[in-house]
Amino acid sequence: MNFNASRNVGQAGGLRKAKRVSDVAAMGAPAPQPPAYSPAPGFSPAPSYSPTFGAPPHQEGIQLDAGQDFGAPQQPPNYGYMGGYPQSPMAAMASPGQIGSMLQQPVVQDMALQYGNQLAAAGREAVQREIGRYVPVARLRYYFAVDTRYVLRKLMLILFPYTHKEWMVKYDQESPVQPRYDLNAPDLYLPAMGYVTYVLLAGFMLGLQHRFSPEQIGMQASSALAYIVFEMLVYTVTLYVTHTHTSLRTLDLLAYSGYKYTAMIAGLLAALLAGRTGYYSVLAYCSVALSYFLVKTLRVQVLAGAGAAPSPPAAAAPYGYGAPYAGAHNPYADSYKPAGGTKRRVYFLLFVAITQPLLCWWLTYHLVPAPVPVATR
Repeated sequence: MNFNASRNVGQAGGLRKAKRVSDVAAMGAPAPQPPAYSPAPGFSPAPSYSPTFGAPPHQEGIQLDAGQDFGAPQQPPNYGYMGGYPQSPMAAMASPGQIGSMLQQPVVQDMALQYGNQLAAAGREAVQREIGRYVPVARLRYYFAVDTRYVLRKLMLILFPYTHKEWMVKYDQESPVQPRYDLNAPDLYLPAMGYVTYVLLAGFMLGLQHRFSPEQIGMQASSALAYIVFEMLVYTVTLYVTHTHTSLRTLDLLAYSGYKYTAMIAGLLAALLAGRTGYYSVLAYCSVALSYFLVKTLRVQVLAGAGAAPSPPAAAAPYGYGAPYAGAHNPYADSYKPAGGTKRRVYFLLFVAITQPLLCWWLTYHLVPAPVPVATR
C-alpha cells in the first residue's frame, strides 16, 4: 500500500482519507518470507557469536565452480587389471589381442616362469617321494658310482681272480667306499650292461642260425630276467629259513649274481669263433674263475662274525679308509647279529658258488650252433 501525503490535503486545506491501492501487480510481488523457526521443547540453541575477523569465506571473493554437482551419486571405482574395461559380465572378457599383449609383458613372463619352476619342483619332489617308497634310489646311486678304469679292472678280476690278494671291502668311517675307489665293492653297472649285451648277442647268434624273430628276443630277455628274480627269491628264502644272518643286502646279492653274465658272454663269443669245443672250454674256465671269485668275495661278508675270527697281525698295515677286518662288525650290514651258524654260512656260500656256473650253462647252451655233419660219399 502506497501513501501519498500530497494527495491527502484537500481543497479546503484539510486532510482527506487515504486511498488503498488495489493494483498489486503495479507494486511487484512481495519477497517470500522464511518460515518461523520454533525450537523443539527442551532444546537450547547455541549462543550466536558475531564474527570478529572480517567477512565469511563466501563473501571474501572465493569463486566456486558452478559445474560441480555435490548431490550426484558417486560412481563405483573400477578395480580391473586394465583401465577402460566395462563392468558388465559379458563385456569383461578381454580380446585375444589384449591377452597376447599382456602375456608379452616381462613381468607376466617372469611370474609365469617362477610359477612353472615351483610346479616342476613340487612334481619332482612328489615323484621322488613315491619312487623312494618302493625303490631305494639313494642306494642305487652307490652301486652305479663307477668309472672306466673300475670296469676294466673288475672284468679282469672276474676272469682272472687268482692273482688278487686283498678281498676286503673298504669303508670310510661307517659307510662303504664307492666302487670307483674300491675294486672289491659290489656294483650293478656290470650286471646291467652284461644283461643287455647277453640279450643282443643271443639275438645275433639266433640270426646266424636263421632262427631269429622278435618273439625270440623277448623270450631271451624275459627268461634271463625271470631267472635272476628266481635266484634272489631262493637266496633270500634260504637265508631266512636257515636263520643265517649275514652282512649282505639284497642289492649285494643281485650284484654278485649278475657277474655271471661275463662268463656267459665269453662262452658265446668263443662259440662264434670255435664252435661247441671253444664254447665248452671257455665256459668251463670262466665258471671255475667265477666260483673262485664268489667264494673269495662272499667269504668276507657271509662268514663275518662266525666263530672266533683271528685278529690281524700287528705289523700289517690297516685296511684302507679305516675299514675293520673280517671278524669285526660290518657297518655296511643292515643289522649285526652275534656269531654263530658257521656251517650254515659255509653251505650257503657253496650253494651260491655252484648254482652260478649251472645257470651260465643253462642260459647259453641252446644258443650254440649245432655242429655241421660231415657229408659221406
